[in-house]
Amino acid sequence: MYFRDDKFIKKFGLHLRELRKAKGFSQEKLAGDTGFEVSQIGRIERGEINTSISHLAALAKALKIKPDELLQF
Repeated sequence: MYFRDDKFIKKFGLHLRELRKAKGFSQEKLAGDTGFEVSQIGRIERGEINTSISHLAALAKALKIKPDELLQF
């Protein structure tokens, strides 16, 4: 069985965008610091893809925040 919570995924993406902008990062900078494609950052922020926990850890490291901060929305 596969479960996908689109509302949660969208909220996560919007929160990521807010954190990224608060840190003064462009999508390009965040992509460069994580090794992700810029398009992937955009898809995560728009809630189009369900990113992995490993990606969550990489995003937190690049933003210099604790991983749980990405889930505080």
